[in-house]
Amino acid sequence: MILMIESVVLCLLFTLMVYGLSREPIKQLYNYPPKIQERVRSLPAYAGKIPTQKNKLAAKLTASLLFVVVLSLILRFVNGCTSFLQAFGTGFLLWTVVNLWDAIVLDILWFCHDPHFVLKGTEDMISDYHDYWFHIKGFFIGEILACAVCAAAAAVVQFTL
Repeated sequence: MILMIESVVLCLLFTLMVYGLSREPIKQLYNYPPKIQERVRSLPAYAGKIPTQKNKLAAKLTASLLFVVVLSLILRFVNGCTSFLQAFGTGFLLWTVVNLWDAIVLDILWFCHDPHFVLKGTEDMISDYHDYWFHIKGFFIGEILACAVCAAAAAVVQFTL
């Protein structure tokens, strides 16, 4: 029962975070399908507004470190995990639930169909916005990232808490 409650709470928190970040879609350009990114990079209206590769990497590393800390605390103090395997398994399960929520609800149902995310100059690229496969691949990339983040969180649980 605790996993179900945690899953709902984490999906809601993740949704709030994504909503906050989505207020300026151009700042999340690296989360758009490649053809849209390419078009936006060629438009003079976006010169100087597009996040750099360095910014993207910094944002992903910061988010990963934050997730390790938060996940470690949740695994130890909410779930009572004390071993590496127990913490890794529980963390991976929670991550997968949120990752599925992100791919299906936030990406495919919301992003792909909300005009708010259509950047000026790309209005003719609706089929690219509806590239569901891009988001499904993103889910699997997220699962690979989960292995590293959950392993780090499980190590924190086992060795420090």
